[in-house]
Amino acid sequence: MLVLNRFVVPPDTQDSFTGRAHAALAALAERPGYLSGRLTRALDDPAYWTLVTEWESVGAYRRALGGFDVKVHATPLLSESLDEPSAFETLASAGPGGAVEVTASDRAAEPWR
Repeated sequence: MLVLNRFVVPPDTQDSFTGRAHAALAALAERPGYLSGRLTRALDDPAYWTLVTEWESVGAYRRALGGFDVKVHATPLLSESLDEPSAFETLASAGPGGAVEVTASDRAAEPWR
């Protein structure tokens, strides 16, 4: 599962933002089910940033959000991200030089239930 939080950060607040993002990333990295994470910035417009994390499952990510350090360091930062979908399930992947592997969706067939 991939979580992609996008931010628009004014130039005069980027130092503060990166410090808080590093703390958030460190808190998330300590949680069970965390696979990887990175803080990225757009090459074309340095005001645009993303915090990208990968998780074993949606359950692992949701449980991670309940951790004390995550509530203290990550949740306030994540609340500043753009209001858009941020959690994505992997439906296909390929390693370097590898074949595409298709994965079934974890979503319920009838999500309203």
